[in-house]
Amino acid sequence: MFRCSLGLLIPFSFLGVVPAAEPYVLAESFATGAIYRVEQKTELSGRLALTKDGKTETIPLTGGGTIVFDERVLDTDESDARKVVRQYRTFEVRRQLGSRQQSAELRPVVRRMVVLRSAKGKSPFSPDGPLLWSEIDAVRTDPFLPALVPGLLPTKPVAVNDTWPMAADAVAELTDLEKVTGGEYTLKLVGVVTVNGRRQARISLTGTIRGVDDNGPCKHTLDGTAYFDLDANRFAYLSVKGTHELLDGSGKTVGTIEGRYTLTRTASESKELADTALQGIVLKPTEENSRLLYDNRELGVRFLYSRRWRVGAVQGRQVTLDGPNGAGVLLTVETAKTLPTADEYAKEAAAQLAKSAKDVAVRDRPRRVADNPALDRFVLTATASDGAVRMDYAVLTNADGTGATVAARLPDADAKELVKDVDHLLKTLTVGRK
Repeated sequence: MFRCSLGLLIPFSFLGVVPAAEPYVLAESFATGAIYRVEQKTELSGRLALTKDGKTETIPLTGGGTIVFDERVLDTDESDARKVVRQYRTFEVRRQLGSRQQSAELRPVVRRMVVLRSAKGKSPFSPDGPLLWSEIDAVRTDPFLPALVPGLLPTKPVAVNDTWPMAADAVAELTDLEKVTGGEYTLKLVGVVTVNGRRQARISLTGTIRGVDDNGPCKHTLDGTAYFDLDANRFAYLSVKGTHELLDGSGKTVGTIEGRYTLTRTASESKELADTALQGIVLKPTEENSRLLYDNRELGVRFLYSRRWRVGAVQGRQVTLDGPNGAGVLLTVETAKTLPTADEYAKEAAAQLAKSAKDVAVRDRPRRVADNPALDRFVLTATASDGAVRMDYAVLTNADGTGATVAARLPDADAKELVKDVDHLLKTLTVGRK
């Protein structure tokens, strides 16, 4: 909900003022192959006003986290995109809203990730295994340094006391706003100091921006300090204290979150991101390495699915997926008593489909899948109110008689491509293994 915050101050054990020399060039190239370490610390506290049944209740919010990763800049084939590969070292994120506790984590097997950022947003994947949606959501708000850093720096040489506006990319990375409606963040070169024998440009950051995020209209006020290492030509440190105000339709504040955020960057020699470690690793997004993992431990349901789909409602023993142009999948976990045979399910499906569509026809009768003796499939076609559809059905039967039924609705115009997604989902589906 809120990203920006101020943490521990940088350890200036040998700090001295450098005589003013102008102008200073504050720029970092993010050349392909550059590797660095990023350490982030966040602290949050505040109160939210929640309205239910006409009554408004104020709920306290606290949270924080520590995220540490090594990052290497990668080349990209897209002119409007940047790409990095990360090795996460520490990922500890927690939040408590009232009595409800939440946390985010990354499984060890996918702590090496490739993050691609373009005009469409950020899209991470792991070359080592499929990601859970919760893992994508956890790293989605992680600042993307090749966009954040240039957006904080001036586009031309500056002298002490010169100011410049924060670029839109940096605003998006710091606030996660979907739309900016007003205001500005201003940066200023305060001076140049020596820190442990290195020349550091000290930069202040202040301002307020109004906009809209996934919680609605809001206002972000920031006050912070940054340091740019002039000897290494590297953005080294950012410390920000911020206030995030949630607004109602009239602009009235209905919730306030205060935060402290610290980002520190240093040189790194990560073995996991070295040339030898990345040799032979696919670092470009493909349909295969971009698939997501669904793992519901309570239901014992696990499968892989394409990013063209998203998990919808999970109610009782049923899981739904929503696809493009009205496509959908309904998966129902069955007991040994309720699991139908393929023939029984085919009759039931045809009768149910006839209630909402016309021209119901059998395209493929129930058949056992050759490479999976536990799976039976059949296909019906029909004409629905929104056009012709293909209905793919399956029955998964475990050795103990339990299993699942699957019904996939595929618009005829997209069926050729979407049926491949259903095939892979069924190929990777397991049910009943908690």
